[in-house]
Amino acid sequence: VQLQASGGGLVQPGGSLRLSCSVAERIFVGSVMGWYRQASGEQRELVASITSAGSTFYADSVKGRFTISRDNTKNTVYLQMNALKPEDTAVYYCNPLNPSLRSGWGQGTQVTVSS
Repeated sequence: VQLQASGGGLVQPGGSLRLSCSVAERIFVGSVMGWYRQASGEQRELVASITSAGSTFYADSVKGRFTISRDNTKNTVYLQMNALKPEDTAVYYCNPLNPSLRSGWGQGTQVTVSS
């Protein structure tokens, strides 16, 4: 398995979740890694990304609420999600930003924000 996202679930508005993605070393090392999400009936969008040196990018919709991080010793990327809103409901995926390093999207992990 090249990518394994986990940590999703059902949470109330205002709650928090931490997503993890274990990545194959050959994909992870040196790559800009991203967390994406796809809500039902919507296109997949980039939520956050992080370079191997730790520089980050966030979509405006999650800025100040989500934090992306990576552990280069574990080939793992994380997404800490706080102050969750119903509109954050989606399937979340991780993948390199470089399309040539991708081999599909996997199952992702479902995040549902609802009271």
